[in-house]
Amino acid sequence: MSQKILVAGSGKSGIAASRMILKTGDEVVLYDSNDALKEDELLSGFGKADKISLILGELKKEDLKDITLCVISPGIGLDAPFVSVLKEGNIPIWSEIQLAYHHAKGKLAAITGTNGKTTTTALTGEIMKAFYDDVYVVGNIGIPYTDEALKTTEDSVTVAEVSSFQLETITDFRPDVSAILNITPDHLNRHKTMECYIEVKESITVNQTENDCCILNYDDPVLREFGEHMKPRAIYFSSRKPLKEGYCMDGDFIIRNHDGRREEIVNIHELNLLGRHNHENVMAAIAIASELNVPMEVIKKAVCEFQAVEHRIEFVAEKAGVKYYNDSKGTNPDAAIQAVKAMPGPTILIAGGYDKNSEYDEWIESFDGKVKYMVLLGQTREKIAECAAKHGFTNVMYAEDMQEAVRVCASYANMGDYVLLSPACASWGMFKCYEERGEIFKECVRSL
Repeated sequence: MSQKILVAGSGKSGIAASRMILKTGDEVVLYDSNDALKEDELLSGFGKADKISLILGELKKEDLKDITLCVISPGIGLDAPFVSVLKEGNIPIWSEIQLAYHHAKGKLAAITGTNGKTTTTALTGEIMKAFYDDVYVVGNIGIPYTDEALKTTEDSVTVAEVSSFQLETITDFRPDVSAILNITPDHLNRHKTMECYIEVKESITVNQTENDCCILNYDDPVLREFGEHMKPRAIYFSSRKPLKEGYCMDGDFIIRNHDGRREEIVNIHELNLLGRHNHENVMAAIAIASELNVPMEVIKKAVCEFQAVEHRIEFVAEKAGVKYYNDSKGTNPDAAIQAVKAMPGPTILIAGGYDKNSEYDEWIESFDGKVKYMVLLGQTREKIAECAAKHGFTNVMYAEDMQEAVRVCASYANMGDYVLLSPACASWGMFKCYEERGEIFKECVRSL
């Protein structure tokens, strides 16, 4: 018997979820609180025979007649007014990844953490594709899990990048292998406290059993402690400490220590990725692939061939002896710290954007003489400038748009310098997403 399912949010995730629900034979009620949206545009991607209706504006109790489930888009917080209407009506709320998991088959690796998710997910996907015939790379990386779930079979391997927003509303979501790469302050405008943010990230393991495993960053004290109490097996990686069991560094080599044996995997100079944080991402991907039975020689070849993900410390161009890097995905201070550390020489930094209630002290302190100038954009520019001044960094300039920021950097950069876009902030307000911000930066650089 078909169900009537409410899909909250008409963006990319909501549309993908709606299409999947219709394919399973159920009926969709698509809801968006923005009553200025146009009905014909929202429904233009669906067929006339599709069982889909639309509600815009306020969601009322009577709208929930015959609704059995709500699938909520990750961009919508659980404090949205309509959520209380759902709770009063005892309507279960699922995330889009929960809906996809409910219908998917085969093996699942799910990756979360504050930073490094996209690179680790993309790399893990490439390793899987080098060994398995039927691989899907989904989630926050750009392809909704619901777009691919119905294509999976028992022989499929799915690699999913999972955000804290998506984990808030899982029920029986259970990866065979999970990974939590790190946890640093982010999205506190949504999660309110670090304790809540940590709890949501760790919930990726909540349905895992002793037969499953979770890959954890040993250098993160929160995760190291969590590994001692969780149900799945803990497999650690570390870029700073030698481990008796797990993946770690030995000089320039990534190695695995297991059952008293030392296995040399790859020299970091064979990689196309810059920075210690990327060595951690590589270790996590190797650990995930190994747990999914990919031979180590296949893993090593794929790791050495992998190129940096777009918008994540991505080399753009060299102009007049100055190298430009796009790290638009550096949307929080910790990610921006890693990008600055990865720059090999004197750096001019473009930063600023939407305020997620982040603190910038540790980021400013990480400049450590490497950052020569900072060009600030967006809502947070005064807040960042004040923080920088407090730490004695005063080489700060403002720009009204990306074109002006790039031109200022070009005029102040000397041959051998690096220009880095790593905003430490979300893109909203000036750009619709971090991808658009990165593309505009690259256009501005190429037109110099």
